[in-house]
Amino acid sequence: MDHSGHGMNMDLPPFTLGRGLEFGGDPFFLVGCLLGLVLYGCAVVRLRRRGDAWPVSRIVAWVVGVLTVALVMCTKLNDYGMAMFSVHMVQHMVISMLSPILLLLGAPVTLTLRALPTAGRGNKGPRELLVALLHSRYMRIISHPAFTIPLFIASLYALYFSPLFDFLMGSRTGHIAMMVHFLAVGLIFFWPIMGVDPGPHRPGYVMRMLELFAGMPFHAFFGIALMMASEPMVGTYTHPPASLGIEALADQTAAGGIAWAFSEIPSVVVLIALVFQWYKSEERQSQRSDRAADRNGDQDLADYNAYLASLHARGQ
Repeated sequence: MDHSGHGMNMDLPPFTLGRGLEFGGDPFFLVGCLLGLVLYGCAVVRLRRRGDAWPVSRIVAWVVGVLTVALVMCTKLNDYGMAMFSVHMVQHMVISMLSPILLLLGAPVTLTLRALPTAGRGNKGPRELLVALLHSRYMRIISHPAFTIPLFIASLYALYFSPLFDFLMGSRTGHIAMMVHFLAVGLIFFWPIMGVDPGPHRPGYVMRMLELFAGMPFHAFFGIALMMASEPMVGTYTHPPASLGIEALADQTAAGGIAWAFSEIPSVVVLIALVFQWYKSEERQSQRSDRAADRNGDQDLADYNAYLASLHARGQ
């Protein structure tokens, strides 16, 4: 397949990590990453100027998340990913399963709601429109596990095992659309599970873990299917450039191994985040209970003691 529409040099030298990490890649994602950093930074500065705090951990999570997108899309990894299935799979796994988690831990929706000004009475500004969108029927549908889990699974099987993948890889626009789709699907899947930003679907912590584990095994099965195949399964990578010095089936096996192994990484990251959130939630609940007890002077305990005293007096 001719990838010249991507501006890719078909005489790429054999892949090394150093060559893959050289600056290059897609200007669309470069602009998007820079814009994401600038807008987030402006929102944080706006909060700080009016005296509101914003956790440093969220800033770090957002910046690292944006950098992971830039790592796989704004370097030569993007060029090698057009010719090597294994490198493409690294791109796919990072942008759909690691970047979304980090970006969501940055709580961009919460930050936006806090940074945007409130419109006057009876008016609707950007903040009010965003709130309405978050509570809309559309958001209730796309954040429900009956939608997010099948979408997450279909993005693997329906794409790679159909002519759609080869069609999208045939043009620069198609390739960008596919990568944006991977990122969007990851965000939609992990958004209700992470539970950092507000949304219409907010299950308990146990249900979030079940949603996570409902989708992850399909990534492992997908990787196993690629590793066990006896012939190349994706047309785009059937005839890799001779300059790379690779064999198509071996490269596909490597891609399958990457998909299989990578499915464990987001599970661990999300579980750690959920356990931490659960702990903080219980801690806040305990603090609220302590403050309530301080306000009423342990009135509940006093009432109970009075009740016991009255029983004792009647018994006498």
